[in-house]
Amino acid sequence: MEEEMHTDAEIRAEIGTGCSPRGPGCSLRHFACEQNLLSRPDGSASFLQGVAEKSRERLIRNTCEAVVLGTLHPRTSITVVLQVVSDAGSLLACCLNAACMALVDAGVPMRALFCGVTCALDSDGTLVLDPTSKQEKEARAVLTFALDSVERKLLMSSTKGLYSDSELQQCLAAAQAASQHVFRFYRESLQRRYSKS
Repeated sequence: MEEEMHTDAEIRAEIGTGCSPRGPGCSLRHFACEQNLLSRPDGSASFLQGVAEKSRERLIRNTCEAVVLGTLHPRTSITVVLQVVSDAGSLLACCLNAACMALVDAGVPMRALFCGVTCALDSDGTLVLDPTSKQEKEARAVLTFALDSVERKLLMSSTKGLYSDSELQQCLAAAQAASQHVFRFYRESLQRRYSKS
């Protein structure tokens, strides 16, 4: 029985991008699926569609690795599971914030907390913090930053679109200022959680 379950974990279904009978522009991105990943739940699966998900995963992983004090616990594996329930915009920033709070909740030692902040620049250069999906689609550029809580240092950035050096610096400064609000929310959220215990 265990061998059968182990074999199920190795089942992967993949299809590549190809021509669609509906014509150009209607093809599907690359799919990847792995089932029965977790041993305790009754069912589990990982499903990827396109390269954006893998890129987002790598950015989150690199950010977590930059702050987690892994040397305190050698030969220990840390798994962060993020489930996207809905995407109202600023998804990468939301995932970064969820990952940080999950690490805090698990008691993982870190040199600092971190947060994600997304900025969008519209066609006339107006900066929008925490853009919605619609604002992101209409934006000329979308920039997401991961910042630490100690010095507001930049841990990671992900950008899409066209922007000048001065606009990049303007977005980074706005993200650093906004990070204070995110870290305050973390503190208040943790105080509420632990005051109930």
